[in-house]
Amino acid sequence: MILSLKAIQEETEVSEVLERDWWPAAESDQILGIDVPLHVRIKVAKVDDKFLLEGKVTGGVLLRCDRCLDSFHWDLASRFHLSLLSPKPGNEPMEVELLDDDMEVEFVQGEAIDLDRMIMGQIYLSLPMKSLCKEGCLGLCPACGVNLNVKRCECAPQNINPAFEKLKNLKP
Repeated sequence: MILSLKAIQEETEVSEVLERDWWPAAESDQILGIDVPLHVRIKVAKVDDKFLLEGKVTGGVLLRCDRCLDSFHWDLASRFHLSLLSPKPGNEPMEVELLDDDMEVEFVQGEAIDLDRMIMGQIYLSLPMKSLCKEGCLGLCPACGVNLNVKRCECAPQNINPAFEKLKNLKP
């Protein structure tokens, strides 16, 4: 979705339903696709020389579990607020410390914005730090690679981390 900033005089609302084929197939290793259609609602308002975006994305995505690598459904509910600014000509980029308020500012070039790219960014920001299919996920066996949630493996348990194997030979 491309939104023309010239057409916005005061406030505009964009509502869209994004189907399963909207998510690019090879976009990410963590997000496998859309499971439940995404409902997107974005309000764009022009205030002085900037544009304020207030949005909400709800639906479901397929994620890859960080422990067992299986796919699972994750309910997505994200609210976001962004300020869009056009960089002023002649300003040289300089190194400055970003404040919390600066993290909600995005710079735009030209007279249009790509809402698809912005929505994808907000989806990534709303993901959990560690994606787990269930809280007690057992993961994969480090020796044979079997999914321990599905099947019990016959490997001998290793009580020591291989990185510390040499330490057991030390004498006190």
